[in-house]
Amino acid sequence: DALPISATAVVEAARRRHRAMVAAAKPEDAVEATLALAADAFVVRTATGPDVVAGYPWFGAWSRDTMISYEGLFLCTGRADEGRELLRAYAGTLSAGMLANTADTGRVEHNTVDGTLWFLHAVNRHVTVTGDTDLGDELLPALHGVVEAHVAGTRYGIGVDPADGLLTQGGPPDVALTWMDARVYGVPVTPRTGKPVEVNALWINGLAGLAELTELAGRDAGTLWALHSRATASFRDRFPAPAGWLHDVLDAPAPAYPLGGAPHHDDDLLRPNQLLAWSLPYAPLEPDEATLRRVAEALVTPLGPRSLAPDSPGFVGRHRGGPAERDSAYHQGTVWPWLTGPLLDAYRRAGLPTDDLLVGLEGHLAEVGLGSVSETADGAAPHTATGCPFQAWSVAELLRARRARR
Repeated sequence: DALPISATAVVEAARRRHRAMVAAAKPEDAVEATLALAADAFVVRTATGPDVVAGYPWFGAWSRDTMISYEGLFLCTGRADEGRELLRAYAGTLSAGMLANTADTGRVEHNTVDGTLWFLHAVNRHVTVTGDTDLGDELLPALHGVVEAHVAGTRYGIGVDPADGLLTQGGPPDVALTWMDARVYGVPVTPRTGKPVEVNALWINGLAGLAELTELAGRDAGTLWALHSRATASFRDRFPAPAGWLHDVLDAPAPAYPLGGAPHHDDDLLRPNQLLAWSLPYAPLEPDEATLRRVAEALVTPLGPRSLAPDSPGFVGRHRGGPAERDSAYHQGTVWPWLTGPLLDAYRRAGLPTDDLLVGLEGHLAEVGLGSVSETADGAAPHTATGCPFQAWSVAELLRARRARR
């Protein structure tokens, strides 16, 4: 029989591993060291290789969360080899140009419009940060297949509109395809059928990133750059709203009409999704200081941006109650700490100071899930943390955004 392992030995082995994980991340300060250690909790080893748990204690693996978290969890922590393995495995789930949303629902579904675009971003960031052009070359056919499928049209009405080159999405009325995907009794709380702003920012970003990888492989990227140029021009022309910020969704079905009906309208509710239009590496817009300050004034709280401005119709300030009540508030004003990453990137691009945006979240590391960052918080003061007390993309984006300051 094997000899029993003493509790002291178990604790000491965990401490050695933790020290090694923090050292590999090369933290700048104690906050980064804490975040690097928190990030380790979300990277797990399964029978098929490394994967990411979206949040504890309720979530499993979700591809959108994994790809948004990728740079923070893997590239900022010295785990690029594991990340390479993960990206190759996820590429194997592509179907009709869409990444599987390997969620904790007991089945694999291809039901997101943005998860695949975040995958394009993750692969580009991996190659850019690590210089691993071999992985870029290996995945190039699959990535080109993603673009070709989106241009031709794929599931749920996802496809490039030939009229303006922007990416649109539709589908049945009970489907929610963006990250604002909460449903109550089968009905989306935040229906965003049409051309969502962050989806098109990600599409433009993905086209440019893939064109870059294509040229690194010594191949012509003219078609990709043409798609990118057209979509960028349409984005710059159509997304700015008279209200003084960006439309959240273009060509959305008018509220009085059924899905797919007419006429359409452009939704200008003030939401944080527009931050990606200024923050991504190949963002379609340069941030305008006045616009960014206007958006931040309405949305920013100590724990991150709200999902809807407080003076907007439908705003819910408390993320509380049973499942229906919580889901009704999930993207209707609830604060999402992960959006601090795009916010910080946009601020830096605009030449605005960022230190004040981090104070609340850094203090939060000692408040709820000790040493970690919560999933959500109330949209109304005092912005009490809600949801999972340990959330992958909250940790990953705070770590990535802090490291970007260097």
